[in-house]
Amino acid sequence: MTIKPKHTMYQTTVLEAGPDAVWAEVRDVLKLVKILFGDTVGGVHWVGDGSPERVPSRYEFTMLQNQGLVQQEVAGRNEVARTLTYRTLAPVLCLYDYVATYRIFPVTNEPGLSFMEYSREFMVTDDAAPEIVEALMSMMDNQISVVRDYFATPKPGLG
Repeated sequence: MTIKPKHTMYQTTVLEAGPDAVWAEVRDVLKLVKILFGDTVGGVHWVGDGSPERVPSRYEFTMLQNQGLVQQEVAGRNEVARTLTYRTLAPVLCLYDYVATYRIFPVTNEPGLSFMEYSREFMVTDDAAPEIVEALMSMMDNQISVVRDYFATPKPGLG
């Protein structure tokens, strides 16, 4: 029996918004999907009786480039700790057993800032082309910057 490696990613960033403001945006995972993927996804919606207020809650979206349907579920949320965990319900592209958690912390010496921690674990199918895996890892690696940029405060005089 071959043991497959589990891929893990751990990323952090400082966001230019307080933790309450950030959490108000990202506690609804559908808003995070739209932040992370922008116009490269469509049909972002809750499934069945899913909603931001219900855990567990299923949701779906379509990757427009290849029409791949992504089926995920909010598996846990802690409002006090500002933490949300979600997971895939079916393989997508070459990934399976995908689980991600993000947390929003206050920056204690800077009240208008937040610290975001984003961790992910996943497996890759045996038939996945190495370049596809590299592209997915690169995309995920860039997503923390996308979130940081979304919350960046525009600087006066800069275009």
